[in-house]
Amino acid sequence: MSSFPPVDEISYEFFRASGPGGQNVNKVSTAVRLRFDVRRSSSLSEAAKARLRHLAGRKVTDDGVLVIEARRFRTQDQNRRDADARLTRLLAAARRPPRPRKATKPSAASRRVRLESKKRRGRAKRLRQAPRDLD
Repeated sequence: MSSFPPVDEISYEFFRASGPGGQNVNKVSTAVRLRFDVRRSSSLSEAAKARLRHLAGRKVTDDGVLVIEARRFRTQDQNRRDADARLTRLLAAARRPPRPRKATKPSAASRRVRLESKKRRGRAKRLRQAPRDLD
């Protein structure tokens, strides 16, 4: 299975980037907005779609569309490749199932340290109390 989704599942929008860049930034649409519809994608399993939505966070709209904006470079082509690379990394991470957690028990040393700190804390609290009358 390819790590990049089919071309018909991706759309690009080019717009003018903000920030420094002199005259170039005012007249050339070099920034790229990549859109990938996660919900309608046929290249991902349902589990991978859920992981992708979780990994992408706020980059996924309420409609289930992943939006990646790339404006780091001066050329449209470099920004498009940057957006593609970021999408590829997200998809690779989403396709990788999480490793199951192995249940472990605390070591004897960690239990001993925990109990000693509890005793120390209890001793400190007892010393703060008013002395008891031993009648």
